[in-house]
Amino acid sequence: MSADSFDQTFARQVAVVTGAGSGIGRAIALAFAQLGAQVLGVGRREEPLKATAALHSGIDILAIDVCGEGAPAEVIETAVRRWGRVDHLINNAGATAVMTLADTDEQTITNLLALNVVAPSLLAHAALPHLRDTSGTIINLSSTYGHRPMAGGAHYAASKAAIEQLTRSWALELAGEGVRVNAVAPGPTRTDVMVHAGLTPEAADDMYAYERDRIPTRHIASADEVAHWVVRMADPAGRHATGQVITVDGGLELI
Repeated sequence: MSADSFDQTFARQVAVVTGAGSGIGRAIALAFAQLGAQVLGVGRREEPLKATAALHSGIDILAIDVCGEGAPAEVIETAVRRWGRVDHLINNAGATAVMTLADTDEQTITNLLALNVVAPSLLAHAALPHLRDTSGTIINLSSTYGHRPMAGGAHYAASKAAIEQLTRSWALELAGEGVRVNAVAPGPTRTDVMVHAGLTPEAADDMYAYERDRIPTRHIASADEVAHWVVRMADPAGRHATGQVITVDGGLELI
């Protein structure tokens, strides 16, 4: 289903999207804005965020490191100051670490968990009072490797497994308060994340080719295809779905 078919599903609602400067986060921010939401796109670098904001007048931005002291609270406070509410928190910001056990580095583990686990937790904590008021949603971005092993990327996989358990546990905890918590778990998706993880563009292309041959549908997802499922999980029409992890990987998790 295309974004246009939802019309103004999120009119007068506010979505906070982390990691909005590129890739899946940019696509999510645009999808919410196209469906009528006011979007606060959050990321570390201002220039990529400006490029995201230029795509739609409904996107505003905040350049901040969500791992910084006090940053999660500042993100939520910024959205509330601008629009008076928060309806959807999309915990998309994350990092990938290609690191074998033999090459394990303490700082890499610490940084990975800070961004992939601690920051989403603190953002959800800061947003919770506002989400209670709006019967809102938290949508966490996991990965197909949150529930299947990843040789050479164990700590990344573990961080995403943690996100999936946070999703289920928060959903159970908050169900009686009207706050839904779900996750979307993409498989290989063509973005620049692998380059940021340290791979050369050539090595990233080789990895995508390898993954494409393993995926039953023989297709590497686009960021827009992942964003589609994020907005579906936020849609008020899906209010009976909570604690779910929707895997969008062309069947990769099945093999």
